[in-house]
Amino acid sequence: MKLLTITLTIGLALFGLAACGGEAGNANTNMNVNGANANLTNANLTNANLSNADMSNANTESLSAVDQFLTEAAQSGLMEVELGRLAASKAQSPEVKAFGQKMVADHGKANAELKALAAKKNIKLPTEISGGMKAEAERLAKLSGAEFDREYVQMMVAAHDEDVEAFEAQADGAEDADVKAFAAKTLPVLRAHYETIQKINDNLK
Repeated sequence: MKLLTITLTIGLALFGLAACGGEAGNANTNMNVNGANANLTNANLTNANLSNADMSNANTESLSAVDQFLTEAAQSGLMEVELGRLAASKAQSPEVKAFGQKMVADHGKANAELKALAAKKNIKLPTEISGGMKAEAERLAKLSGAEFDREYVQMMVAAHDEDVEAFEAQADGAEDADVKAFAAKTLPVLRAHYETIQKINDNLK
């Protein structure tokens, strides 16, 4: 009887250990599965965050491109109006004087349209020309007669060459529909200015 009791006791003890081991194994399995699921969830969240970051960067780049074009166009427009006023008052050649007056009228109108477009995009445009441009305007203001005419005309040839190139790029490839439309509308005026100032430049030589 003692031997049977000892045997039963040992058997029950071994069964209990097996049961505990099974429970521990199940617990470890559950922990591993849960950990894997958590890792997958974290990976999905990370991928989502990366996707959101990519979208955010794309929007920032797009906004920066619009901001840059409108800002540069505003600077150029302000410069051409200011120099146009100088030419209208100081130019010796009637052609140069008339061109200066046209710059004030045409670029003044374009600047107003540009300002309205920028307001729609919540973009703040410069209200005066930059330091480098201001220095050029001050230098031109000190000239007079034929020297003024030649310098002004050369500046306008270079400025409109750059303007036409910049507006052509936006009219053809701008992703923003409003910017594309503005560039396409303004481009023919800039091309006409460029052709006119080239002819004036040829006549001054």
